[in-house]
Order: sequence, then structure tokens, then C-alpha cells
Amino acid sequence: MKKLSYLSLIGLVFTSVAQAQVSLDMARVSCAQYLALSASDSAVFSAWMSGWFNQKSGYVYVDLDAYARNVANLKSWCASNPTQTVMSGLQRATSR
Repeated sequence: MKKLSYLSLIGLVFTSVAQAQVSLDMARVSCAQYLALSASDSAVFSAWMSGWFNQKSGYVYVDLDAYARNVANLKSWCASNPTQTVMSGLQRATSR
């Protein structure tokens, strides 16, 4: 079941590139897709997105309290805005 969830997400947001490489367009993941993930898949996706977003923003520290707060803020915002992208919500939730 876990693999099926990942495959569904991959099928929606990943684009195949030459030499079996895969790229992810973060701007296309919707809040509805994010909120539809199981609790364990959501935790993995949240951690991955946090690392990706922090790297893109130039942040090189780990703050577990801020991480938990940002995930809660993002989920709350996404619940009210299911058609918006996760990146839009992440930018608003972290005030960056």
C-alpha cells in the first residue's frame, strides 16, 4: 500500500528525463495531494520537502521545533486551500 501511494504521487508530479533520471516540479504538488497522503507518507514527504525548501532558501541549520511548527502551519493552511500548491503554502507557513 505504501508503494502504491508513492507510485501515485510519482505519477502525478514526476517527469521522466533522459538516462532514467527523474526531476520533481515542486510547484505542481497540490495541497489536496499532500493532505491525501497516509500519516507515514506525509511524514516522509514533509521531511523531504523541508530539506529541499531549506536548501533552496540557503538555510543550513536544523531546528526541530521550527520544523514541527512549519509542518503544522502548512497542513492547517492546506486544509483551507486544497487547490493551492504546497510550495505556496510552505512559503506562507514559514514566512520566508
